[in-house]
Amino acid sequence: MTASESPQGAGRLERLRHGLRRTREGILGRIGALFRGEAPSGDWTGDLESALIQADLGPGAAGRIVAAVAAASATTVPPSWEGVREAARKVLREILAPGPAAPEPARPPRVVLVVGVNGGGKTTTAGKLARRIRTDGKKVVLCAADTFRAGAGEQLRLWAERVGAEFVGHRPGADPSAVVFDAAAAALARGADALIVDTAGRLHTQDPLMRELEKIVRVVGRRVEGAPHEVLLVLDATTGQNGVTQARQFLDTARVNGLVLTKLDGTAKGGVVVRIVQELGIPLRSVGVGEGPDDLVDFDPDEFLEGLLPSAA
Repeated sequence: MTASESPQGAGRLERLRHGLRRTREGILGRIGALFRGEAPSGDWTGDLESALIQADLGPGAAGRIVAAVAAASATTVPPSWEGVREAARKVLREILAPGPAAPEPARPPRVVLVVGVNGGGKTTTAGKLARRIRTDGKKVVLCAADTFRAGAGEQLRLWAERVGAEFVGHRPGADPSAVVFDAAAAALARGADALIVDTAGRLHTQDPLMRELEKIVRVVGRRVEGAPHEVLLVLDATTGQNGVTQARQFLDTARVNGLVLTKLDGTAKGGVVVRIVQELGIPLRSVGVGEGPDDLVDFDPDEFLEGLLPSAA
């Protein structure tokens, strides 16, 4: 039985399909309008490329899809809707193929750094990650390194209480690196399996705050061997193409090796993940498809494509 056939997998796939509904409707609407019904006239390649770019897939992916469609339909020009869909699914599957896994620590704790801009959903993502680890019966420490945003520490403390994790935080305005140092020491002393660090939101253009993020990376690396083992960039799917610029700067500063796309259920711009993965080579680890504590699901490219371009659409 495959993951998508199991009860748990079926629930995950259904949540993903629901989260991608608006993005799916936008893509199917744009492309379907070209190839369903009457055969397209004129330069169908230009129209298809434009529709794909408008769906936030990015010019690189759009160009590859058009080329694949043209090659597959060389004897049946113009192509059928089914031909376009299958060619697009094949190209997107290649782009979204799982990247390398984050390195495993030589010994616990596994340190996960959660980074991103303000309002992207970092604190909620940290809490949901902790819940998933706790579900496996492991010990987790949540670190409130966002000492600037009012209420950020309290929000994370509530998540810790909710999921049964331990919590480390300082007073508002404290040095974030000091908080991380203390949290790493606590995680080691308490035999925690994982330490999840919720950092302050920062714009990619705010140089002092980006330098502070570099300091946090150095500090935790001195306290825990090989840390941070995973640096997750949390992006709000509703930002669309702005997410590409944000991702590039964080990649340079914080050694990002994984992407979490949140608020997928609230946007028609979920296709932007294709552009980010292709242009920056950051593997997508998880997607947020709702507000519930279990609505952060592991990314599976086949399930994602079934939600984005269903095989029976």
